[in-house]
Amino acid sequence: HTLDAAEVARRLAADPQTGLAAAVVANRRQQFGANALPEGRGKSVVGMLVGQFTDFMILVLVAAAVVSGVVGEPQDAIAILIIVLLNAVVGVVQEYRAERALEALQQIAAPLATVRRDGQTRVLPATELVPGDIVLLEAGNGVPADLRLIEAEQLAADESALTGEAHVVDKNVETLTESELAPGDRRNLAFKGSLITRGRGAGVVFATGLDTELGRIATLLHGSEVIRTPLQKRLKRFGRRLAFAVLGVCAVIYGVGLLRGEPIVLMFLTAVSLAVAAIPEALPAVVTISLALGARKMSRSHALIRRLPAVETLGSVTYICADKTGTLTQNRMRAEFAQIGDERCESIDPDPAGRSGWLGVALALSNDVQQDDDAAPVGDPTETALFEFAAQNGYRKADLLVDHPRLREVPFESDTQRMTTVHARPDGSVAFVKGAPEAVLPDCIAWGVGEAPMERDAVLRQAEELASEGYRVLAVAAKEVANATDDADHGLQLLALIALIDPPRDEAPEAVAACRSAGITPVMITGDHPGTALAIARRVGIADASDSVMSGVELGEIPPGELRKRVTRTRVYARVSPEQKIRIVEALQSQGEFVAMTGDGVNDAPALKRADIGVAMGLKGTDVAREAAEMVLLDDNFATIVRAVREGRRIFDNILKFIKYTMTSNSGEIWVMFIAPLLGLPIPLLPIHILWINLVT
Repeated sequence: HTLDAAEVARRLAADPQTGLAAAVVANRRQQFGANALPEGRGKSVVGMLVGQFTDFMILVLVAAAVVSGVVGEPQDAIAILIIVLLNAVVGVVQEYRAERALEALQQIAAPLATVRRDGQTRVLPATELVPGDIVLLEAGNGVPADLRLIEAEQLAADESALTGEAHVVDKNVETLTESELAPGDRRNLAFKGSLITRGRGAGVVFATGLDTELGRIATLLHGSEVIRTPLQKRLKRFGRRLAFAVLGVCAVIYGVGLLRGEPIVLMFLTAVSLAVAAIPEALPAVVTISLALGARKMSRSHALIRRLPAVETLGSVTYICADKTGTLTQNRMRAEFAQIGDERCESIDPDPAGRSGWLGVALALSNDVQQDDDAAPVGDPTETALFEFAAQNGYRKADLLVDHPRLREVPFESDTQRMTTVHARPDGSVAFVKGAPEAVLPDCIAWGVGEAPMERDAVLRQAEELASEGYRVLAVAAKEVANATDDADHGLQLLALIALIDPPRDEAPEAVAACRSAGITPVMITGDHPGTALAIARRVGIADASDSVMSGVELGEIPPGELRKRVTRTRVYARVSPEQKIRIVEALQSQGEFVAMTGDGVNDAPALKRADIGVAMGLKGTDVAREAAEMVLLDDNFATIVRAVREGRRIFDNILKFIKYTMTSNSGEIWVMFIAPLLGLPIPLLPIHILWINLVT
C-alpha cells in the first residue's frame, strides 16, 4: 500500500491493459500454487466418541473394568463399562446436535473472478489466480485475492468479515505513506473475502492463498491449541491424585493378603472392590448430564453450546472481551439528532417552509435508498439512517419526488467526500449537498436559507466535538439554482450537522453492570475508530471518564512484559489486528484470568479459539467464527452472555457439591473395604454391590 500502483504492476511484471501471458501464468501457478485456503473439517462422530474417553477418571474406570474381567468377574466389568458408555453417549449426542461440519473458509471465498489475460477479458475460477493477474471488480463481486487497486471509480467494499466492522469502506488508488496500518485503513487495497458494494475498479493480484490477509488469519486459526476448561483441569488433578492413592492402598491390601496366605484371585478382587469404592463412578455421568441439561437450558436463552465443557467454563469466566458492533450496539446506523446552530434537534419541522423544513426534504431526497411499499429500505447504511430520520418526521421520498424529481447528480467519491443532487421545484431548482463537514463547510456562506453568515471555524469545532462523543458527523447544505446546470458547489446554505451513531443496545448497560457485580470485568476490543470505541464504552459502562483507549499501533509497540502489567487496567482496545487480539487474550490468561472472547468476523476466529471460551455471533457472524467458537449467540446480544455465565456458575457449583457429597459417601465404603482384610474378615462388598450403592445414592 506504500508503493505506487504502477510500481506494484512493474514489480509483478504485469501489464494493466493486457494482463499476464499464459506462459507466465503457468510458471507462477507452479511457484505459488492454487489460490485456495486449507479446508476446515468438522469433527466426526467417531472423533466425538473418542474424545469422551480422554478424561483421566474415565480411563481409571476402564482400567477397573479390565481388571474385573481378568480376575473372572465379567458382570462387574460389564456394569462399569455400561456406566462409561452411557456417559460417552450423552456427550456425543449433545456435541453432535451443535457440531456444524463447515468448510468455512471456502464458503466466504469468491468462486469466480474476471481477469485480463493475453489482452482478453476472461471469467475463470478464483483458485486459478496468480500474483500479477489483473482482476476487474464491480458491485456484487467477491474479491478473489488480495489486490493493489489500479482503477477505482466510486469503489467501496464491505470488509466486515475481515475487520469486524459493518461500515462500507471507500476505496481509491492513492499511495499511502504510513507503513503500519490496520487492514481497514489500507484504502488502496482490496482483500480476499470482502465484497464490492458500489462502483467498479481493477486491481493487480499481489497475494494468493495462504499469503493473503485471509490466509494469514487461517494460519493463526489452525495453529491455535485446544484450551482445557477449569473443571477439566481440576478433575484431571483430582483423578490423578485419587488414582495414585487408590493404587497405593490397593498395593498395601494386596501385599498384606499375600503375606497372610490369602488366594491371589481373592486379593485381586479385593483390590478391585477397593478401587471401585474409592472412585466416584457416577461423577463423569453426573458432570456430562449436568452440562447437557445446562446446555439445553442455555439454548432456550439464545445461547447455543457447541462443546459441552464450555458450559462450566462460563462459570469460571473473569473477563469478557466483547466486540462493539452488533454485540454491545444495535449494528444499525441511526441519525440521533440534527445540530442546527447551537440547538440539538431530535425532530425536524414538519412544515417545509419552517426553519428546518428544507433539511427534511434534503435528507429524504439526497440519497440512493430504495424502498418498495412497506418493505425495509435498501441502501448504504448511512444513507438509510438519513432516509429513515426524514421519514420519521413526515418527509417521504416517494411523495416528495412527485414535485421534486432529480435532475442531476454528482455521486459521492472518496476524494471529494460529498454528494450533490439537483431537484426540480415549482419555481426553479434546488441543490442538496451532503458529506464530511471539512468537505462541505468551506463552500457554505450561511446557516439556513437566507439566514445570517456563519463562523466556519465555530461550526467545525462543533463537528469535532460531536466526533469526540462517538458520532459520525455529516454536513447537509442547500442552494437555490435557476436550472440543473447552474453552479451547485459554492455559495451553499448550511442546513445542519447530522449526528449518526450505531447506538448501544438498550440492555447493554444493565448487562455490563451485572458483569461487574458478579466480579467479571468487561473489555471492548474493536476494529473501529478509537474515539468511537471509547464513547460507546463509556455509554454502556465499560469505561469511565478516566479511562483511555489503547490503539493497535500502541499495542504493537508494547513489549510482552509491559502488556501483562497494563492489560488488567485497560478497558478499551481499538484498531487491533487478529494477532493483537490473541496477545490480549494470552496476556490476561498469564495473569490467571479466565477469558471469554466474542467475535463475528474471520479476523476474530484465532482469538476465539485461543480464549478459554469463544463466543460467536449467530445472526451476523461468519461461518469461520462460529466454527472456532464453543458458544454461539443466536441473538448476538451481550446480555445473553451474562445470562449464560450465571447459568454456568450454577452448574459449576452443583458439580463441586456433588464431588464433596460423593467423596464423603465413598469414604465409608473405603474404610470398610480397607479394614476388613486387615481383620481377616471376608470381603464385605463385591464391586457390583459398590457400583449399585454409588449409582443409586
